[in-house]
Parts: sequence; C-alpha cells; structure tokens
Amino acid sequence: MKVRIGIDVGGTFTDVVIINNESHDLVGQLKLPTSHSACEGVAAGIVAALAAAMEKFALQSDDVTFIAHSTTQATNALLEGDVANVAVLGLGNGLEGMLAKNATRVPPIALTANKSLTAQHQFVSATNGAQLLAIETALDTFKAQGAQVVVASEAFSVDHATKEQQVAEQARAKGLLATTGHEVSSLYGLRVRTRTAVINAAILPKMIETAEMTERCVKETGIVAPLMIMRSDGGVMSVGEVHKRPILTMLSGPAAGIAGALMHERVSDGIFIEVGGTSADISVIRDGQPATRPAQLNGHRMYLNTLDVRTLGVGGGSMIRGKESIVEVGPRSAHIAGLGYACFAEPDELRDAAIDPKIEWMQPTASDEADHIVVCATNGQRYALTTTCAANLLGYVKPEHFAFGKPEVARQAFALLAAQFGQGATAESVAEQVLEVACRKIEKTIDELIAEYQLARDQVVLVGGGGGAASLIPFTGKLMSLDHRIARNAEVISPIGVAMAMVRDTVERNIVDPSPEDILKVRREAIEAAVAAGAVSGSVEVQVVVDKRRNLVRATAMGTTELKRREGEAKEISLDDCRQAAARSMRVESAELAAQTSGFYVFTGEQIAPSFFGWFKLRKPLLRVTDRTGVIRLQRGRAHVTTTTLANLRDELARAVEALTDYGDAGRTIPDLFILYGARLANFAGLAELEQLQALVEVELRSLEPITPLVVIACPKQL
Repeated sequence: MKVRIGIDVGGTFTDVVIINNESHDLVGQLKLPTSHSACEGVAAGIVAALAAAMEKFALQSDDVTFIAHSTTQATNALLEGDVANVAVLGLGNGLEGMLAKNATRVPPIALTANKSLTAQHQFVSATNGAQLLAIETALDTFKAQGAQVVVASEAFSVDHATKEQQVAEQARAKGLLATTGHEVSSLYGLRVRTRTAVINAAILPKMIETAEMTERCVKETGIVAPLMIMRSDGGVMSVGEVHKRPILTMLSGPAAGIAGALMHERVSDGIFIEVGGTSADISVIRDGQPATRPAQLNGHRMYLNTLDVRTLGVGGGSMIRGKESIVEVGPRSAHIAGLGYACFAEPDELRDAAIDPKIEWMQPTASDEADHIVVCATNGQRYALTTTCAANLLGYVKPEHFAFGKPEVARQAFALLAAQFGQGATAESVAEQVLEVACRKIEKTIDELIAEYQLARDQVVLVGGGGGAASLIPFTGKLMSLDHRIARNAEVISPIGVAMAMVRDTVERNIVDPSPEDILKVRREAIEAAVAAGAVSGSVEVQVVVDKRRNLVRATAMGTTELKRREGEAKEISLDDCRQAAARSMRVESAELAAQTSGFYVFTGEQIAPSFFGWFKLRKPLLRVTDRTGVIRLQRGRAHVTTTTLANLRDELARAVEALTDYGDAGRTIPDLFILYGARLANFAGLAELEQLQALVEVELRSLEPITPLVVIACPKQL
C-alpha cells in the first residue's frame, strides 16, 4: 500500500495521519506533544511523529509517496519577537532614486509589547561603474553591525530584477543570507513590497534551519518523496521555496483545515468552521476555492494573500462563567485551566456519596475573573462545565462524533448548576442557554461573512471540522436555520488537509487595461511558479482573475506532486441519486437535468415563494453541477446553460456574454463563465473582457478535438 503522510503541528499537539494514496481513505492517526522546548524546536516533534507513524503502521520508506507538514513557526516567531537582524539595501538612480531612498526605509514594526522588528538601512545611488564598490561597502557595514539577512529592494524590480539579484549574490558571497523584493511579490508598490521582504527576511534563518533539519531527517529514513510544507493559502511548497519565501507559511495552521475541507470533504460552497478546544476558525469556500485577503502584521499591510479566517475565542472546551446565571461562555478553555470536561467523568463521581458533588467557582489564570464554573466531584476531583458537556446533554453530539462523552453525567453536572441558579432552571434549560451564548458569537461572524461575500443565505451550508465540531455546529445550524454537517474524520481534518494538499502558487501583476497577451503571460508565470514549488507540470490548472478597479491581474496555479488528481476515488452513484442530491441542495422537490458530460451532471430547479402578502409568486431559478459521485461542484442562481462543441465555442461564448453582461454604474461587467468537458470543470470567472476570456479558453482547450462536446455555463457576476 502506498500512502501519504500529513503532519499538523499545533500549539499543544502534533497530529499525524496516514492516507491511502489510491483510495484516499484514512489508514490511521496518532497524536504527540508538540516539541516547543527541544533544542531543535518543532523539527524534533515532526521527526518524532514521523518515526512513530512509520513504526506503528509498519511502513517502509518506499511506501510513502507524499509527505508534508504544517507549521506555526513563522507566525510564532513574529508574535514572540524571535527574529533575525535585518538590513535593507535600497537601489536607484536619479529622480526614481530620490523616491526609492525613502520608500525602502522601513519604520520599526511592533511584534510584541517589548520587541520590534527594526531594519538597518542604506541606499546606493551611483552610476554602474561605482555602484558595485558602493554595494560592497554597504554589505561590509551591515555585516559589521550584526546583520544576518540582507534585503535588496529597487523600484520596478518586478520588471527588471538584475540589480536585486546581484546584491543578493554579493551578500551570500560574504556569508550573509539574502532575499529580494521581487521574490516576495510581483506587485508594484515599493514601500509595501520592501516591508514584506523585511518580514520575510526576519524569519528566514530559523525557517531554513528547521526546514533543512526536517528534510535531512526525512531523507535519513529512506523516504524519497520530497518534503512539502503547508502554505498560508492552503497549498504546499517545497523546502527550496521555503529558502526564498518562508513568509508564505504564516497562518498555515487554519489553512490546513480548509485544505482538508476542500480535498477530503470536497466542499465546493459553504462556510467551514474548525472547532478546537479553545477557539473556532471560520472561513468561506466558494466555487471550490477558499476566500483570501491581504495579510497584515499588527496593522502593517503586506503583499501576502492568506486565507480569510475569522478566529473566535469559543470552542469545545470553553468554560462557563456566572454565579447566579450564565454571563459568558469562553474565551478561557478547560485545557488552559488544567481541567477535564464534566461529560467525560465517571458516573459515580457525580452521584450522591459521603461527600456530595457541588458547584464551585475558580479563577483559571491571574487575568481571569473568579466566576468560572466547575463541578467538584465526590472524590475531590474538579471538572469544567463546557460547551461540549451542554451539547452532549442536549443530544447534539452523536456516538460517532469525537466529542461524544457521557450524556447522563453531563445531565448530573448541569442539574447541580440548575439547582444553584434556582428560579425554575433545569439541566436542559441551562445547557440550552450555554450553547446559545456561545453560538451567538459564531452567528454574528457568519452573518458578517454572508454580507461581505454576498452569499445567498438560503444556500449556505455550515461544515464543521475539528474535535469540537459537534459541540457547536449543530446548534449553530439550528439557531440560524442553516443546513449543516460534520466532516468525516473531523478531529483530524487539519493533518488530512496537509496530506491531501496540492502545490499552489499565485502571481499578481499591476497592469492597466491588460491585453489577452498580458494575461497569458501572467498565467504562464503562475504555472512556472507552481512547477518550481514542486508541482508536476502536466497536473497544473490555473484560474485567472482581472480586477479592473485595482488594475490587478492574479493567476493562481494548482497542481499535484504526481500525475494524479486529488479528487478521491469515491464511488459513482446513479443519475437519480445525483438528481436527488441536487434537489436537496436547491431545497426543491425535483431537479431537471439540463446538460451532462462524462464527469458531471448539470441540474436546474426553481424555488417558488409567495410575495406581496401572497398575491404573487416569486420564482427563483437555481443551478447545481454535481460530479458522478453526487458531490455539488458548482452552485448558482440564474444561469445560461448550453451544449456546444469546440468548433462552435467562440460564437457560443459571445452569445452567453452578451445575454448576461451587466451595464451598470461600474461599467460593463461580463458574467462568470464555466466550461465542462469530460471530468473537468474549467473556471473562467473573474475575467473582465470577452477577448480575455476567449484567449484563455483557447489556451485551456487547445488539446481537445474540434468535435469535443462542451457545456457552457454563464452566470451573473459574483462580486
């Protein structure tokens, strides 16, 4: 059996999963403490976890076809102020140089209450003949003043990178590490690009050390598959890329869970909520892609796109506060207080005995209020009352869920609390109040995401991951009248995401009124970047977005480390079963088959609701695309669906665009376009002009025969 290994390094534990490479089934999992205190840092824990997994599951080195790990090291280094000494060498001549001198000077960036990232700075403005000597002198000065990493930054280096590269080579020749502005971002904006490069440089030595140590240990086991590292956008990259852009690993912890939702749970549209013991991470997935946003560090903008993850201080272990009634749930968790959950206690511990069990209050840490509720058992052991206890009592946690405990014990504990509160309170009513207080926080964030991303509320599905998912997600779904489900193997969704992740890279360019040739060039650069990061060229797929307002072209390329797609080997189901899945998703009684390919079905339906006090009927058209296993791969409202061939595609695209183009205050907006052929769903949403669309389509489909059947789906633009 060939396997994939995913290792997720968390703040408390390091989780390992073994995935069957053919079926993508979970073979096994284990959990080890994260090795923060070891002299080798988290690398020691990763290596120990790998060794334990190899031994426990009797794996040989040649059984492993893929191995990857996530890491919180970059984020922790910045949050804790554990960074390298950085120096910036700015470059430029003439008027451009006068502007660049100021723009390459990065003010101190606060990291903690007592530490800041402060970079040395020198600027070289000279003719080519004198420039090499000036650079040499500046580098010697930097080294004498204790710099470990040099940042070379020049205006417009994204177009002409030669000078930045020369400085980096000279710095490395002097025993210094180096990074350049054009390596961390291809966007214009010297000030932000330099700041991003400085942050990248600050974590470069530590990240290289850990990556090399881990890679060396992996190779010593005889594993020939290259070690991959999780990125903040949900993809993975090679150790070689870590040497250039360790900043891309920032915030990769939440990204691992989202990758699991995409690749293992195969979520195409929904709100994913990963619930741990202390917190919940909430993010949007749309058209099989996670929502992203520009990252910031303590208010400083960076040229780095990370997944848009909203983190709340409520989880499965959140403690309850209040002496006469419930006043708050969380953010303190039972884990931090060093307590077990009441619902996992033994029944005899909460039954009447010589010493009656009772409610007490505690102060978990010096910064907490002394109103956190605990149950003191008959043996003197104290347990926390948590959201997981409340959900077990009320039946939201089922036996198959990781958070399932002992509902009867939870009832005993909440009965004690209800007696303490009095005023007719019952165990059930108090537990209900606990979940409502906790889940109202999640509801508020979900409402914000629905509004921000303009999601159709009646089409939103909540998908729960993490060990505490069943403690909060079912109640939140009920509270908000939204569909929900708990992901398979929810408790290890993050390491599964690491094991199943694809190589991903993004190239962004500032281009005013981009031509089709400009867009194709950016597309090629994205493919080359993904291949350089470890993807097999034949597996790479690209999505291009043109933002006219920001004069931005963004190409995101994704591929695998072998010539095999990561869509799983799920069993195909019948057309009628797929039809029923589509109807359930649309919340209609029946769905009509509008088109199909060898890999997909396209269904349409119509919701009918009364309006104007029942005098009229409001008809809402809906569309769902399912694959042959019944998974929803695309969901939209109004859509234009046609079947054509490659030979007639150009005319069909023109008709579809003309039918759904919006002429509003913002100008001409063409619709989102999707093309289905075989088992492929090609996404051309996000383009601004018909000519751009036709150029990309031509490149994407050029290997097909003219008679190849195609399904074209055009939908009003989603902003």
